[in-house]
Amino acid sequence: MSETIRLPHKPDSPLSYQFLPGQGSSSTTHLVVFLNGLIVPQDGWAPTIRDLQRRWSEKGSSSHPPLLTYDRYGQGQSARDPADAARGGTHSIQEVVGDLHTLVRQIWRIKVRATTTTRRKCPREPRTTPRLILVGNSIGCVIARLYAAEYPGAVEALLLLDSNIANSDLVSIFPDPDARGFDPAADLPPDVTIADLRRTREGYAAVFHPAAPNPEHLDRRAVAALLPDADAPALVGPGGDGPLVTVVGHDWNAFAEEGLRGFMRVPKSLTNSFMNPAWTRYNEGLVRITDALRARGPVTAVGCGHFIQRDDPVLVAELVEDLLGKVRDWKRWR
Repeated sequence: MSETIRLPHKPDSPLSYQFLPGQGSSSTTHLVVFLNGLIVPQDGWAPTIRDLQRRWSEKGSSSHPPLLTYDRYGQGQSARDPADAARGGTHSIQEVVGDLHTLVRQIWRIKVRATTTTRRKCPREPRTTPRLILVGNSIGCVIARLYAAEYPGAVEALLLLDSNIANSDLVSIFPDPDARGFDPAADLPPDVTIADLRRTREGYAAVFHPAAPNPEHLDRRAVAALLPDADAPALVGPGGDGPLVTVVGHDWNAFAEEGLRGFMRVPKSLTNSFMNPAWTRYNEGLVRITDALRARGPVTAVGCGHFIQRDDPVLVAELVEDLLGKVRDWKRWR
């Protein structure tokens, strides 16, 4: 069941969240936080969480961390961000990162520290602040990277599921039919017309461009300047080493099918000639935001489009478990 919380710096705007307690020693040291994209709210993680719970139950796991999902301000069941009023109707991604930091600390205080200290049999005294495992999809991956960069040492692992291409407006990945030297015979797949190209660029501009409005009122225009490179900044985890990072990309064919069947009707050959190669190159860069021995990927989520947690929640649970296993064996990685 969802609960609400009021952050101290935004007391009149409740956030909707779900918290599942952990068990054993991990319950007082780590916290897994799921970070939504723009479209699928926190409920989209429910199938993954159910599969994690099934795995832990079947294995008789005596130690696993608590799990936290939430709807950002302006998303799902949460109130609109009061910061919008001061910024002409939108709020920045830096605002989102700051809210996440406050949320994590408050949830940890009321759900872990306060409750654990009242138990007679406590596995250990809870950490003052948790070590975080961040699981993000789309823009949630951008938030995860910015958070880990803003708070070095706080994030022990990241699972990045089809990250938004943070340093691109997405529109310019496709050729410009009005550019000097554009040659449709040379620059386009044979089954794609100039009209197809224009419609695709217009559709991406209306929905995916950083300046495009969204129901959350999140202003994404600064993202490219904040994260101009796929492989930088290098992130710092606990102890000064890089965090564990797993990068996952969509299945080319499944994503191209999504584009073809969606309202933009993007020809599959257009997606496969331009967007999919660019996204793959971006994911190859993301793997380098941590130490080579702590990176995994890019992993292809076979059969999955952009919303990997929706298309294959069992895979996402498996990848979360893989990271948690490495976190439990952290000394081997240091």
